[in-house]
Amino acid sequence: MRRVTVAGDKPYEVVIGPGATAELGTVLAGTARAVVVHAPPLAAVAGAAVETLQTAGVAAEALVVPDGEAAKTADVAAGLWEEFGRLRLTRSDAVVGIGGGAVTDLAGFVAATWTRGVRVVQVPTSVLGMVDAAVGGKTGINTRAGKNLVGSFHPPTAVLADTDVLAGLPDAEFRSGMAEVVKCGFIADAVVLDLLEADPSGRRDTEELMERAVRVKADAVAEDLYDVGRREFLNYGHTLGHAIERVEDFRWRHGEAVAVGLVFAAELGGQAGLLSRAEVDRHRSLLEAMGLPTRYAGDWAQLQSVMRVDKKARGSSLRFVVLDGLGNPTILTDPDQAWLDAAWAAVSSTHPATPASEEQP
Repeated sequence: MRRVTVAGDKPYEVVIGPGATAELGTVLAGTARAVVVHAPPLAAVAGAAVETLQTAGVAAEALVVPDGEAAKTADVAAGLWEEFGRLRLTRSDAVVGIGGGAVTDLAGFVAATWTRGVRVVQVPTSVLGMVDAAVGGKTGINTRAGKNLVGSFHPPTAVLADTDVLAGLPDAEFRSGMAEVVKCGFIADAVVLDLLEADPSGRRDTEELMERAVRVKADAVAEDLYDVGRREFLNYGHTLGHAIERVEDFRWRHGEAVAVGLVFAAELGGQAGLLSRAEVDRHRSLLEAMGLPTRYAGDWAQLQSVMRVDKKARGSSLRFVVLDGLGNPTILTDPDQAWLDAAWAAVSSTHPATPASEEQP
């Protein structure tokens, strides 16, 4: 079992390995009540978690929410708050989030806001959730204006990344999560790039890749919980990526959109004279080898409008995470429009790239 400690005012462990969910009873030992929030496909996993908690003496009940980004709405959050009231959940109780990044975002948000904060234990069931969404304490829901614009910083009590569940994860979902792993390679850990170039599927070295990605995030979060400094670098590729998700009404998986965003950010860094052509091309070649999209056909004016309400924007300024050489992220504020247009031209195409989420079985 691999363990990564996320330091800070309230340090916690990310446990990575087969059977990690079994530690749920130990993590919440002595807790009176717990609510297990999950999506419909994970009813069996949630049921097993409820049994584990009940065996540990915790009164537990499962609450089902919609699958995917459909869970991250104000209406779904309000429904959970009503259920918490019915169950008389108090500040000494806990919420357990079981699912992909969307469910862990939602579970963390309702935990952060119920009685101004109850404990949350995250049990991510996707690569994306294990290496990114469930780690670091960012919680949130979506609005018509954009993704994750309503949320709170609420670090979990623990993150239990049970790799047993990845065996049944569809290839498209696995690839999507690996976009967040390769991002960590570009911004901080070159070994990640080497491992993925040797095996672009990521299946051979999954646990090592996940541990390395979590360590990159843990280091940033320990220094900058509230996302005002170093933690912003974790958003490499996300400014355009989030805009694509929004205009596509979340039909593209997060990692698919981020993959295009990574190539865009690399091209922008190249336009700014910060990356060599070879470094820019390494982004595209590796992501393509991994089976992730690197091109997108969309309305450039619309995407720019959406990016202006991105969480990293400040006033009327557009801000992008770019690389000043591999492994050295920095912020580029209000880049020249010609640079932006050139980067867009490099990722746009006359025919829309088909995201894995639309692949036919």
